[in-house]
Amino acid sequence: AVESGNQSRSLKPWMIVLLLALLLTVVAVVFGLLNQFIASGHKMEYFHSTIKISDLRVSSNSGQNTYQFKDLREMSENLVDEIFIDSALSKHYIKNQVVRLTPEEDGVKADIIMVFQFPSTEPREVREKKIHRILSQKIRNTRSLPINASLVELNAMSSSTGKLTVQACCGKRAVPLIVNRIMSEDIAAKSAWPWQASLQRNNIHQCGASLISSTWLVTAAHCFKSSANPRQWTVSFGTTINPPLMKRNIKRIIVHERYRSPAKEYDIAVVQFSPKVTFSDDIRRICLPEASAVFRPNSTAYITGFGALYYGGESQNELREARLKIISDDVCKQRHVYGNDIKFGMFCAGYLEGIYDACRGDSGGPLAAKDHKDTWYLIGIVSWGDNCGQKNKPGVYTKVTYYRKWIASKTGL
Repeated sequence: AVESGNQSRSLKPWMIVLLLALLLTVVAVVFGLLNQFIASGHKMEYFHSTIKISDLRVSSNSGQNTYQFKDLREMSENLVDEIFIDSALSKHYIKNQVVRLTPEEDGVKADIIMVFQFPSTEPREVREKKIHRILSQKIRNTRSLPINASLVELNAMSSSTGKLTVQACCGKRAVPLIVNRIMSEDIAAKSAWPWQASLQRNNIHQCGASLISSTWLVTAAHCFKSSANPRQWTVSFGTTINPPLMKRNIKRIIVHERYRSPAKEYDIAVVQFSPKVTFSDDIRRICLPEASAVFRPNSTAYITGFGALYYGGESQNELREARLKIISDDVCKQRHVYGNDIKFGMFCAGYLEGIYDACRGDSGGPLAAKDHKDTWYLIGIVSWGDNCGQKNKPGVYTKVTYYRKWIASKTGL
């Protein structure tokens, strides 16, 4: 009886084959999923390159080989994009960013951070050599910029340093711009305007400000009419005032030396805070334009702030946004608009029919515009205006390009 029982429990050969086949199938599926998981979990890898653009003068004067930094940054980024998108590393290449342009005697040095995604099977040094070889070879053949291929340098960066360096670049947002319909009550998305700050006196919101470095803000001089004592002021970041994402103490308030209330000229101030902020998706600095930059009438700009929704209203806890049009001086200086009140270093933005405008509590905040590489620039500071959203009375802004050298003289930026 025992013998026959053992025989009935033993597996037939075809069953063994079937089980083995099933087991192999499961193993294959598991390996496939594991490979997919590993592949999708590739880490971003950062590489720092310096290239030398020779025989260039960077200035605002006219001349054949003269470039503005903005153009040069754009051309360099486009060139690196083209090099790697059309290379053996195209499926691993993510993006690049010019983080610094340094004028030198015989040209300009560009510091570029390149971001790739690789499988972890290959040593990093091998990848570094591949990237360097492709960059040097293709740069040698380029005609868009005069680059010395023999001076191209490349080094791998740690992920944390690379990420921080890219995040520290000005004018880059973590979220895309999806502002299509603009109402006066449109609430800004989280991380949408990471340079927006709220200046608070005795913990009550007074003015907006724009983050231009890890320790400096730009705002309006008239915000400090009542008090310019740094001890009474704090700054907070994030899309709500309460709770703030981050809060800092004000160390120094530098109001333009020639600002005299109630006059509206020289309405600019820079503010230093401490300790410095760490850049993230939610907190980033906005780019400052060059003094020679031009922002054309009728082009689009965006205003953000915690200000009132109507004249005489209260400041809002949530950050709001609106899309405006830059208005030409010719239009803004018409008698039925602002006439002779529009002086040097000011410009108008908004709509003559009213609708969207800055209001009380928005003062000092940013008017921002982007280039076609999605880099954002601070072009205006909310300064003054008759009422809010009134017909023929658009908002008036301090022109940042006019005060660009003044900002540099106070902050080194």
